[in-house]
Amino acid sequence: MSEGRPVVIVADDDATLRRTTAELLEDAGYETREAANGLEVLALCEKARPDLIALDIMMPKMDGFETLAHLRETDRVTPVLFLSARGDIVDKRTGFRLGADDYLVKPFLAEELLLRVEAMLRRVDALGEALAPAAPTSVTLGSLTVDLRHGEVTAGDRRVDLTPKERRIMCVLAESPGRAFTRDELIGAVWGEEYVDSSISIPVYVRNLREKIEADPTNPVYLQTVWGHGYRLGGEDGRSAAR
Repeated sequence: MSEGRPVVIVADDDATLRRTTAELLEDAGYETREAANGLEVLALCEKARPDLIALDIMMPKMDGFETLAHLRETDRVTPVLFLSARGDIVDKRTGFRLGADDYLVKPFLAEELLLRVEAMLRRVDALGEALAPAAPTSVTLGSLTVDLRHGEVTAGDRRVDLTPKERRIMCVLAESPGRAFTRDELIGAVWGEEYVDSSISIPVYVRNLREKIEADPTNPVYLQTVWGHGYRLGGEDGRSAAR
């Protein structure tokens, strides 16, 4: 789902009904976009994918069925709710077979519309959570392993004794191996943004960490300097294994 308020496209050639439906959704906390026909719906979807589309069937230029058919060629995820005066089972069958997620016959109760929209968005959220890859619990680069869950670091078969701030620095770097972090980014992530202008010396922390994790601190393999930018966590082959 998009950041902020969920975005719903309301498509209907009846301007009064379209605006009434949009206002109902806006009062319930949704952000709306309005379309008078299917071509306008597809144009809006090209700019930014909405969280839900409320689609009339009988519209000029491109009706709801044709609009949905075009939409499903490239987008199998965005939920579509038909809002139509056509309540015949044949129309409902056509809509569902084209890829609609729900079908509500006009006139409808405002509360029923809101309940259906809420339920459809909830299903999308649940599906997204189920399909989202699990965050790694550890990152390994060569013989160095950072346990992101507990903040523990091991070098070979040796557990490295770190201070709380050192552990946090290692976890921040390990969460994005290969990415270079500036001084301000590390301070903001470990101490908080309010400490960015303080006298905290990241090079001192880096030197201490290298003494603990590197075989040769003067020629670091894992805690690398990116000149003119900051520091990153890498390995001999530049690859990492997240688990």
